[in-house]
Amino acid sequence: MIDGPFFVLVVAGILGTGMMAGVFCAFSTFVMRGLAALPPAQGVAAMNAINGAAVRPAFMTVFTGSAVLSAVIAVVTFVVWPDEGKAELLLGSALYLCGSFGLTIVANVPRNDGLARLTPGAQEAAVYWPAYVREWTFWNHVRAVASAAAALVYVLALA
Repeated sequence: MIDGPFFVLVVAGILGTGMMAGVFCAFSTFVMRGLAALPPAQGVAAMNAINGAAVRPAFMTVFTGSAVLSAVIAVVTFVVWPDEGKAELLLGSALYLCGSFGLTIVANVPRNDGLARLTPGAQEAAVYWPAYVREWTFWNHVRAVASAAAALVYVLALA
């Protein structure tokens, strides 16, 4: 059974990955739909504002903190090698680190950077906007599922 400081670490991992699953789910289910319903210039401007606001301590602490927790959980699992829950702990860490944090770096951030380089009212932005929404949202769905699955398998490790 996982107990002591390792238990607290896993519970923190559950909370962090679960919170991120909620953020990603909100974006996938209604934020991006709302932005897509706006005229392209307004949607581009709003998304750029959201992306700028996201890089603040409140969000980044949960987002990167969950990655750090996932990495620490994986390392501690390798060192302690508990009798129970080791597969779940390693899977949970991999799901968040690759399917959420890593995917953000390779799929969502490059699209955000590309959008930020465009002038919201320009024709180029209007042409790029529908593809951005479709692609960004697809990868965000993956991040939401990966984060939720990470939280779930962390919970299973404690069961």
